[in-house]
This record gives sequence, structure tokens and C-alpha cells, in this order.
Amino acid sequence: MQWLASAAPDPRACRQQWEDNPFTTVLLPAGLRWNVLLVPERLGYSVFDLLERRLGAPGPVLADVAGARVGIFVPPGSTEHWPRGASWTAGLGTWIWVPCPGHTAREARWLVPPDGNGTLNDPDVVEEVLREATTPASLMSLSNCRL
Repeated sequence: MQWLASAAPDPRACRQQWEDNPFTTVLLPAGLRWNVLLVPERLGYSVFDLLERRLGAPGPVLADVAGARVGIFVPPGSTEHWPRGASWTAGLGTWIWVPCPGHTAREARWLVPPDGNGTLNDPDVVEEVLREATTPASLMSLSNCRL
């Protein structure tokens, strides 16, 4: 919780909010401790599955239930030149809603919570699995699956 809250303008207030209600979300700025690659839900779960297969234990991944998308946390500054198309990014100057690590909020839940040490997903690996997940064969299988 400490590492994630350290991105807040007032880390102590952020931690206190989560301690008072661990099932709430807080608005945190992207681009300081991490950027977030945002992918539509179905594609995001496919990317997450590929990350798990490739890495075993990927860095933080967030499911935004309200927005029907998946957020993959990568190092700050690593998404500036990210190829556009099936994804968009949250970096410096943007904010995202984040639940307390290890807890689920109504709007979002961690597929992989932050480990507290600042471990993030390798952007090169994320880019590789995103490309793999958006091949015609992968997209065809996505269109046939149900969530």
C-alpha cells in the first residue's frame, strides 16, 4: 500500500482513506511512479493471460470494471512512443482510479496487485504480447469468447 500511495499528492491521506475503507478507490496521478497501458476488456484479459504465461508473475495489472478495460502498469515515460491502435495510455498529466492493493472495489479490482517494491511490467514484453494478442488469429478467437 505504501508504494502505491506514494504517488498521491498526499500519501498519508491516501493511506488513511484506504485504512478507513479498503474497498474504496482513490484517484492517483500517472506518470510519476508508473504509466498505465489501457486495453479494452477482452483484449486486456488476453494480454494478461499471455503475460502470465510468459512471466509467471507479471507486475501490477488492474481490471477497470466500470470502464470495461484492463490497465497494465509499466515504468513512467515508457509509453510516450507506444504504438496506437488497440490501446491508449495514462502517463504524466493523467489520473486513474485505483483500489487498495489486495482489495476489490466496485469499480476496479487488481488482477495482480502491486508487490510493494515498485515492480512494474517490462514495456518490451508488454508490447510483444500486445502484438501477439492482436494477430488476426488471436482476434478471431477473442470474438468467439464470452466473458
